[in-house]
Amino acid sequence: MNQISPNARISKLADIEESVRGSKLIIADGVMIDAFVKIKFTGGLGDIVIGADCAINAGTVLYSGNGIAMGKAVLVAANCTLAPTNHEFASANSRILDQGFKPSRGGIVIEDDVWIGANCAVLDGAILRRGCVVGAGAVVHRELEPYSIYAGNPLRKIGLRSALAPD
Repeated sequence: MNQISPNARISKLADIEESVRGSKLIIADGVMIDAFVKIKFTGGLGDIVIGADCAINAGTVLYSGNGIAMGKAVLVAANCTLAPTNHEFASANSRILDQGFKPSRGGIVIEDDVWIGANCAVLDGAILRRGCVVGAGAVVHRELEPYSIYAGNPLRKIGLRSALAPD
């Protein structure tokens, strides 16, 4: 059953499914979900938890898969895909459709104060540590360091967020 805060702002044009297998969707206070965001329960039994003050922009798709745990104040730009699941495809003697899913790599964990740029794909096993930034178009499938800046495909660390200079 979905648990959506009455203080969340969800566009009437967002498409949020109910799980038919018992997975939960939890949306905290202050969350903004834009038009044409899709939240789909498929590929596993994981929950989707979206922490307070997150913003998920238009065209983004979140699959439940092995679970998504999103901290507070996370910004997800337009047209991102969060897919915490992987199809099995090893056997050439069976259709991919018939092979099911690979074992979980731990779902997706996104800590507080993270910014994910437009058109990114965040995959099963990704851990985005507190304060990191991911540039547009990146594919994230591993752990990212706190307060680091990543970009490119293949993904690489290109810098660090700096502390504010004293006045």
